[in-house]
Amino acid sequence: MAGLGGGPAPSAGREAKMAAAAAAIAADEAERARGRRAALSFAAIAVVLGLPLWWRTTETYRAALPYADIDGLGQLPFQLAVPVAVVFAPGSVPGDLPRPLPFRDVQEMEISVNLRTSITSRYETVYRSTTAQEEAALDVATAREADAALHLLQDASLGTLTVYVVPETSSHLPQGISVYVGKHRSALVRAGGGLAALRTRLQQLMQVMSFTASSIAAALSDRVPDGQLGPDARRHLKSSLGYEITFSLLNPDPKSHAVDWDIEDAVNRYVQPVLDKLSLVANFSVDSQILYYAVLGVTPRFDKESSSFLLSAHSLPHVINPVEARLGSSAASLYPVLNFLLYVPERSHSPLYIQDKDGASVSTNAFHSPRWGGIMVYNVETPASPQTSLPLHVDVDMVRVMEVFLAQLRLLFGLSREELPPEFLLESPGNEGLADWELDRLLWAHTVENIATVSTTLTSLAQLLDKIGNIVIKDDVASEVYRAVTSAQSAMAKLAVGHLHSAFQASKEAVTSSERAFFDPSLLHLLYFPDDQKFAIYIPLFLPMAVPILLSLAKIVREARQRKKEPTKMD
Repeated sequence: MAGLGGGPAPSAGREAKMAAAAAAIAADEAERARGRRAALSFAAIAVVLGLPLWWRTTETYRAALPYADIDGLGQLPFQLAVPVAVVFAPGSVPGDLPRPLPFRDVQEMEISVNLRTSITSRYETVYRSTTAQEEAALDVATAREADAALHLLQDASLGTLTVYVVPETSSHLPQGISVYVGKHRSALVRAGGGLAALRTRLQQLMQVMSFTASSIAAALSDRVPDGQLGPDARRHLKSSLGYEITFSLLNPDPKSHAVDWDIEDAVNRYVQPVLDKLSLVANFSVDSQILYYAVLGVTPRFDKESSSFLLSAHSLPHVINPVEARLGSSAASLYPVLNFLLYVPERSHSPLYIQDKDGASVSTNAFHSPRWGGIMVYNVETPASPQTSLPLHVDVDMVRVMEVFLAQLRLLFGLSREELPPEFLLESPGNEGLADWELDRLLWAHTVENIATVSTTLTSLAQLLDKIGNIVIKDDVASEVYRAVTSAQSAMAKLAVGHLHSAFQASKEAVTSSERAFFDPSLLHLLYFPDDQKFAIYIPLFLPMAVPILLSLAKIVREARQRKKEPTKMD
């Protein structure tokens, strides 16, 4: 009985052990499951929240830009419309007019630049008879008086032209003169020869008073192949929002010459009226200086026959660099600097004369350098008595000097008078330095050049931003780009309808906005790290956090694979 009563005790112990082992296994499995859930939750938080948050806070902000419109600026066709009025005085109407007055006529001409740029000049001509007021204005003795009287009656819009056809027997024009070009925006043409002869004169007149194919090609010199450009195409000043003019007096021998020049009065009397006329084109600032002991840097050659010193044409380019180093004006300037130098030769090299390429003396004793300025040599008369006390007082004839400098200023802006037919007579612009129609020619060229400059600037900017993807494009930069594109498109639209003034203003706004966008400090690529430096910064930050999560995920995958294999082993 005792043996039968002690049997259940070992069975109960085994059951207790098995229950404890099962509980331990269940607890271990629960711990593993908790570990897996913790690892998955950490991984999920890192992927779902951490990575997007890090990506969002470290991404490069790039505002949208009108890349298609920028590319289209370089392919838009230029259409330059010129409003022309042909007014017939009594007794000057040709008998072969196609229809009664008034009527309109449009003539177009293509100007070839390159494969991507096309220019169409459009002359919108209105033929009409004179009004009573215009007939009264023409009832004067000379063409100059008629030009002054008609100017008060004309449309003052920039870019417009008015041609008055007077009878063949009119006394306004001198004998042998068929076309008189005034200093405003009108001309007098002698009738005769019918409509065909009149249109020939009108075409010649348009080449004088309006833009030409060569002036437009010079404005687009960056797009025109070198072989198609004339020799003077790249001599003119580039279009700019402002220019600085510096007048310098160079006195290399102050011990011998005490030079006195009244530059302030000369600028106010001769230069300022010209700059007032050009103020529509750009802003101008004028300053002056006197440099002592400043030599040309080139030793002139002594000529025994004339007992003078000579500067040959091939030595003139070597004069500018040594002198420019002493000027110092262009180093701190934001705009192009025009230098006008008056050089008084030292006593040991006097008198000094400049020779041209043919070896003849230059009448003005001056020369100019394209896009830089001009230099004039001012010789001082040698005193008759060798016992004259030094320094010799010299009063500069500013009238003669300013005539040369103003002529050089016109050359720098491309306002040189082209060779005209012998029957053409041009009125002098007077103290203003340039006629109204010359100002219009300058505005035509600068407007086209401004639009081309905006297209080049924005294209370069778009290529830069596309190449360097980690440059930040701020909203203000994008707004300047949009403003530049819109202004350039507006300028081209205004040109197409003949509104020269508004077109030029829009082109200036486009240039200003494009330069602000291109030179914005935030676009400096040196402010940003390359990709390899980014990896060097972020790996020490993310690696210690990522390794435990990745190891836990790898362990979870490994255990899952083992659980899939365990039922197969039991079978």
